[in-house]
Amino acid sequence: MENKYFSELPGEEVLYDLADLFKVFGDSTRLRIMTALSQSELSVMQIAEALGMEQSTISHQLRVLRQNKLVRARRDGKQMYYSLDDDHVKKIIEMGLDHILE
Repeated sequence: MENKYFSELPGEEVLYDLADLFKVFGDSTRLRIMTALSQSELSVMQIAEALGMEQSTISHQLRVLRQNKLVRARRDGKQMYYSLDDDHVKKIIEMGLDHILE
């Protein structure tokens, strides 16, 4: 029987993937990192200094963010620089902030 209210629902697997994405956003350290990266491309050291955190903590969280395609890395010599993967990530953060600041 077709549900007239929800005929356009995504498939269950897609919704599981979406839930996993939101789990990544559910960590305040990762949100702090992504918010910093929404301002400019930064190295691990620059992120650690800006957030007052250990570089090892930042590196671990960047690995999670990269695995989930929220952050990308660019090598410049021996240094790695990180940025948000695309504008969608920035929009998700901005929309979340807009919602809670209403």
